Amino acid sequence: MNEDNKQQIDLIETTIKDVLGCLGISYDLEFQEGGDGSWFQIKTNDAPLLIGEGGQNLAALNHVVKKIVEKKNPAGGQFRFSLDINDYNKKRVEEIKDLARMHAQRVRYFKKEVEMRPMNAYERRVVHYVLQEYPDIATESRGEGLERRVVIKPLNLV
Repeated sequence: MNEDNKQQIDLIETTIKDVLGCLGISYDLEFQEGGDGSWFQIKTNDAPLLIGEGGQNLAALNHVVKKIVEKKNPAGGQFRFSLDINDYNKKRVEEIKDLARMHAQRVRYFKKEVEMRPMNAYERRVVHYVLQEYPDIATESRGEGLERRVVIKPLNLV
């Protein structure tokens, strides 16, 4: 890890500690790197409060921390990271991958396109990425804003 990345990680950790400190949350914080990028794992008993319904509070917390980090370090804001609380996002991504594979099998069997539920941009990228391994399946995003969703279809209908 180079010195710039180390400084970025320290800045992000400090920012997370400041935000969670203001909320009066007790937690353990751990930095992790893997094939899917870099993230900060927060372990806490207050997970339901921090995650919120459908992960809305976690998404907001993620956004706030990123904005604060950008403001404190505008030149070095290139370090990509995300926050996760008690493996919530990790489990959610696995569920999305499983659902995408299940829909792909349906598309193969019935030879008809399947429209998934509306998803945010990150979730749609996960679906597009995971279904690249299916040579007979194509994916595209349709819709606008909060109604944007992935459509999975057999390649012969493209």
